[in-house]
Amino acid sequence: MDSTDRLKDYRSTRLQAMRSLFEIVEQSSEGTVIVDRDARIVWINERYARRFGLADPAEALGQPVENVIPGSLLREVAHSGRPILLDMLDTPKDPLVVMRLPIRDEDGQLIGAIGFALFDELKRLSPLVRHYLSMQEELASTRLLLQARQARYSFAQFIGTSAPALQVKRLARRGAASEAPVLLLGETGTGKELLAHAIHAASPRAHKPFVSLNMAAIPESLLEAEFFGTAPGAYTGASRKARPGKFQIAQGGTLFLDEIGDMPLHLQGKLLRVLQEKEFEPVGSNQILFSDVRLIAATSCDLEAAVRQGRFRADLYYRLNVLPIRLPPLRERLDDLPALCEAILAQLGSDHALGPAALALLARHDWPGNIRELRNLLERAILLGDGPQLDEAALATALGAQPRLAPAAAPAAGEGYRQAMLRFERDLLENALAGAGNALEAARRLGLSRSTLYRRLAALGIPSR
Repeated sequence: MDSTDRLKDYRSTRLQAMRSLFEIVEQSSEGTVIVDRDARIVWINERYARRFGLADPAEALGQPVENVIPGSLLREVAHSGRPILLDMLDTPKDPLVVMRLPIRDEDGQLIGAIGFALFDELKRLSPLVRHYLSMQEELASTRLLLQARQARYSFAQFIGTSAPALQVKRLARRGAASEAPVLLLGETGTGKELLAHAIHAASPRAHKPFVSLNMAAIPESLLEAEFFGTAPGAYTGASRKARPGKFQIAQGGTLFLDEIGDMPLHLQGKLLRVLQEKEFEPVGSNQILFSDVRLIAATSCDLEAAVRQGRFRADLYYRLNVLPIRLPPLRERLDDLPALCEAILAQLGSDHALGPAALALLARHDWPGNIRELRNLLERAILLGDGPQLDEAALATALGAQPRLAPAAAPAAGEGYRQAMLRFERDLLENALAGAGNALEAARRLGLSRSTLYRRLAALGIPSR
């Protein structure tokens, strides 16, 4: 047999093999359809035609494939020449596992595509693929949840350059580098939660979840389940599915317990065991789970007094009190008022500015609600004010007090509001320069940029030093 005859024999064998393969697949598949280059149906077997509501396969001939098989991707295969080997196709009856292949002529030119709804034996793949898709959706949901559990604040958002504020940030950065528990102490509104976020964000656990739980916000009867989760059907009315607790959700990351002074005594002992033994049991379960969680606690109450009164366990207090950080109230860091006001106004999207008299008024307030109260006041003043500047009168109105237009001294006879304000600002800047010794230090103490200070000095005719 010469080479020409051998080549013909190879081609004949190949064609026979392809024809046999097609017949085997077509006979044992759920359905087969062939389309031309324009994705119009040129052949469909009877089983497939019936599945899509056609009594006679001839009704499908010449129709765009999508008209007969909604959701078909054969047009894409016929145009691109790229096969789609395994895919899911939804049908009115049930999903099918399908395979789509391009068809080429003897010269290799693309002339159409063929689709198979795979064999009866492979229908078992449908649940498998559905399970895979379900796992993909669950993974995407978990990623979104993890993003929602990331720290929202950093140390840059803890505003202040006063000595007390700098001491807080110094200790907090040490805490971020450690695995030891951190105990944040301070009045309400001083920024304890913000600092907890910042510590987590600067720690080696920053890429893991940050989970917070407020002891005062959850009924005592539900706290244990919130902490440790529940086994399926742990109590009457409980879900048949296991419910993870905050220790499980925070695994590998940080758990922030706010207002820990309000934690019930019986739960304090269980928390102490988790901190010491690094393990816990979900409610209604005998399964012991390992805990890898870094703890940050915060309270506005006096924990030492609570220990003396028997309301807080001494052993838990000592376990938490490894790195105590006291956040000073706003009245103890009034030097930070200008910077805090500027940052809060920026957060509120406001272009308003505060004059010296307005800042002087704020400095005379005792701030029982601290920075939270300051933010509330500025937001209210913006809503009540009309001009581009929040002056003393606007802030006094927002505070609910009578405005005092000249805090330093009563206006001279015939002196108007603007003249009194300029006189007050001149006295303030001159005193600041005299006390600081130079413009740079005066600007720092006033919470102004050096360029702003020089601009105001020039406007008021005060020589800089």
